[in-house]
Amino acid sequence: MSAHLKEVLQGPALLQHHAGRLHTKVGAAFPGSHAVFRGHDLHRDLCSLEWVQLYAYGITGRHLSAEQAELVQAMWTHTSYPDARLWNNRVAALAGNARSSASLAMVAGMAVSEATTYGGQATMLCMTFLQTALRRVQAGEALADVVWEETARSKIYGFGRPINSHDERIPFIMELAERLGLHNGPHLALAWQVERVLLSRYAQLHMNYSGLHAAIIADMGMSVRELQLLRMPIFIAGMAPCVVEAAEKPERVLFATPCSAVEYSGRAPREWRTVASPN
Repeated sequence: MSAHLKEVLQGPALLQHHAGRLHTKVGAAFPGSHAVFRGHDLHRDLCSLEWVQLYAYGITGRHLSAEQAELVQAMWTHTSYPDARLWNNRVAALAGNARSSASLAMVAGMAVSEATTYGGQATMLCMTFLQTALRRVQAGEALADVVWEETARSKIYGFGRPINSHDERIPFIMELAERLGLHNGPHLALAWQVERVLLSRYAQLHMNYSGLHAAIIADMGMSVRELQLLRMPIFIAGMAPCVVEAAEKPERVLFATPCSAVEYSGRAPREWRTVASPN
C-alpha cells in the first residue's frame, strides 16, 4: 500500500481495502502449478540456494553471499549446545519429558530464547547500541564518552558473561570470519574497541556471543528486526537432542526437586486455629 493510501484510508475504508484479498510482495502458492518466492519461481529459480541463503532472502529480500551464509550457519552451529540445563533447552526438555508433542516442545523453547539477559533481546539491544555508537563516533564523538554515557543509563548488552567471561565460541567464529574476509567490518571493529573501553574499568566485561553476533549481522547491512528473524533457529540443533533424551526418560523425573532441596526464607510456619462460626 502506498503512503498516500495509508493516509487516506482509515477505519472501515482501510478494512474494506483489504477485505477478501491478500496484498503481498513476498510470494504465493499455486497448487499444482508453481510457487512464487519474492518474485521468483521457487522450484525453478531458487532451488540452488542453500537453506540459510533462502531463509535470509525471505527476510531481507537481499541475497547473502556464499561467505556470509557460511558464517551465519557457523554461528548457529557453534551455539548448538545440547545441555538441558540451559534456560531454553530446559523448557523444551521438560515439555518432552511431559510427553508433549515435539513441535510444542521446540516452539516453547524457541519462545523463551528471546530472553533479555541471555537470548535474542540481548543481541538486538547490542546491535541497536553498536549502530547508534558507530554513527556518533563517525560524527566525531569519542567512543569512551559514548560508552560511559550508555553505562550510566543502562547496561551495554553483548559484553560480560556469567561463570566465565571468556566466550569459547568467539575464537572459532573469528578464525572463520577472517578466512572468509568478513572480520573487518565497521561494527565488528567498533565492538572490539568497546570491549577495550569496558575492560579499562571492568575486568569481566569481555565481548560475548551476542555482541559478536550483533556486530557481524550489522556489518551484513541488516536491521534489528531482520536480525530478530534471522537468529530464530540459532538454538534449535542443540534443543532437539534435549527433547529426544527427555522423552526417553520416565515422566516427571527430569529435574525432580524434593521439598528438602528448597531453601525457604519467608515467614515462619503459623498455626491455624479453627474459629467457631457464629450461629
